[in-house]
Amino acid sequence: MTDRAARLAADTLALARIPSQSRAERAIIEAIRPRLAVAPGLRLVDDADSVLAALPDRRPRVPLVLLGGHLDTVPLGGAAGSASLDGGVVRGRGTADMKGGLAVMLALAEAGAHGGSVDLGYVFFGREEVPIAESALLPAFDRAPALHEAALAIVLEPTDNALEVGCNGNVQAMVRVRGRAAHSARPWHGDNAIHTALEALAPIADEQVRDVDVDGLVFREVVSVTTIAGGVANNVVPDLVQAEVNMRYAPNLGPQEAERRLRDLVRHPSAEIEIVSNAPPGRVCLDNELVARLRAAGNLDVRPKQSWTPVAEFGMAGVDAVNLGPGDPRYAHSDDEQVTAAALACTHDIVSAFLAEEA
Repeated sequence: MTDRAARLAADTLALARIPSQSRAERAIIEAIRPRLAVAPGLRLVDDADSVLAALPDRRPRVPLVLLGGHLDTVPLGGAAGSASLDGGVVRGRGTADMKGGLAVMLALAEAGAHGGSVDLGYVFFGREEVPIAESALLPAFDRAPALHEAALAIVLEPTDNALEVGCNGNVQAMVRVRGRAAHSARPWHGDNAIHTALEALAPIADEQVRDVDVDGLVFREVVSVTTIAGGVANNVVPDLVQAEVNMRYAPNLGPQEAERRLRDLVRHPSAEIEIVSNAPPGRVCLDNELVARLRAAGNLDVRPKQSWTPVAEFGMAGVDAVNLGPGDPRYAHSDDEQVTAAALACTHDIVSAFLAEEA
């Protein structure tokens, strides 16, 4: 293990040992703020509402690139116990998603990596793992308008050091089916909401995965019933069923079109559909010259982003964004979440090579 890899792994471990479940990011902000405040050549432009943003003094005609990373993690769940480092592998909640990426960002900031062919800024933000309505990132653009000047944002979500562009949109909906309660010995006096819900939700179960080509990349559109609840007792015909539905849609579809598609899929007259959240997709920005330079700097594989990530929020703020980070995405949110020291060093090297490239 190289010295750089060892340092990155140790910092990832330290960050992973700071609890930062969504909406409870204060402790990790307090740990990162003093490091970012003294990073050479940077000035804090936003320090509010679980966001820390730092920018360099701008040089004329030099593009601004932002490194972005979310501070929060999903709940601990089955990933019990403190984070650990064993044989070059850092294990524990948040190591892959995405405290390994945060460690790389901090290492670059503390090394003064804001020169070269681009001006490099940093945005750390909370509340990414919750519905977009609670976003901490988007309001930061209002408080710090200079962030809008960025020509590209690189979000260090785990991609196994591939370049992932775009991202699927994410609709969360609640489907309610109402009936009429009755004694289960005389069900004809009632209207069984569970039986009706099975009919209403059947088109979702029958829906096939839809492959959508966007600029040569194949995004997979899927829809799933993710929770369902109904009934009060074994001898009562139920009068209400509630089911949560999740739909992921490709970047060539707008949020309103996606909602219409979901409503068309669940057209049963007894079904009520409430859209709880609709996070738009991220643009496939392969036409951005800086993306081409980043791809060349690391000789990177290019893939579509199947899940939703903050690249969409950067896009909503008018900034093209891509995902590139350490860690295999399959470990994100898993009980065996992990990232390797070698992957951390690889991300650091790719970004460093990108900075060193001539425009």
